[in-house]
Amino acid sequence: MNTETNTVKLPSWVLWSLIIVSFIGFLDATYLTVSHYTGSALNCTLLKGCDVVTTSKYSEIFNIPVALLGMLFYFTMLVLSLLYLDTKHRTILKFIPILGFMGFLASIWFVYSQVVLIEALCQYCMLSAITSTILFILSLYVSKYRKDRSCGL
Repeated sequence: MNTETNTVKLPSWVLWSLIIVSFIGFLDATYLTVSHYTGSALNCTLLKGCDVVTTSKYSEIFNIPVALLGMLFYFTMLVLSLLYLDTKHRTILKFIPILGFMGFLASIWFVYSQVVLIEALCQYCMLSAITSTILFILSLYVSKYRKDRSCGL
């Protein structure tokens, strides 16, 4: 921990993992969002239910594509991670566990929707579920790291 009460030095492997995984999730969600708005078919090579999932009634919330919400989630996580990389300000670390938990809860719902309600799987949606789960696990580490250093949430 830095001597200033404002700063905490998160281990670099956690920070770089947050940045890389957030970027991967952002790229994935961006591809889905662009496909949604352009109406182009997804290049689904591993699973065959991409179009079924991405055109289902569960693919939008209040006429907003779920992929766009995912894009915003990953972008926010990426910006927070990069901002922390630049400033090392501990206040930023308060938001990462909260967002990580929200992203994980959303992923649980979306995987459930694919498996139970839609009965089809989308490889890009599953990649998003995996990346948000990894971000959640990393955010648990961020939360624990903050608590271990008396920074509290």
